Amino acid sequence: MIKFNESSPIYLQIVEKIKADIVAGKLKGGHKLPSVRDVAESFRVNPNTVQRVFMELEREGVAYPQRGIGTFISEEAGLVEKLRDTQAQKYTGRYVAQMQELGMGKDEILENVRKVLEGNENDDTQD
Repeated sequence: MIKFNESSPIYLQIVEKIKADIVAGKLKGGHKLPSVRDVAESFRVNPNTVQRVFMELEREGVAYPQRGIGTFISEEAGLVEKLRDTQAQKYTGRYVAQMQELGMGKDEILENVRKVLEGNENDDTQD
């Protein structure tokens, strides 16, 4: 289950979770999404919220409905890469904005990213 925050609408947070599951390979193109009722129960939200989630996924081309059968993940070529790039830009943008709020410039931000990637952020191996 996802822990919702108050910074954005719940339906958009569920949309982001579904996109992250697609990028992570938990959901694949052509796979059927659970029913509105099942998704509503798993996230503990109103079915109308889930209906809005599905409409947003359809609007973005991430999913498509098949009348009487359900909603399916799009099999569009490049969907995963497109979602991965979009998500990466969004997460990176948030990080950069937060670091800039701390007064850091480009070089300091890049240095912090380098440290994290190299595993040296909090090197506790030294005695």
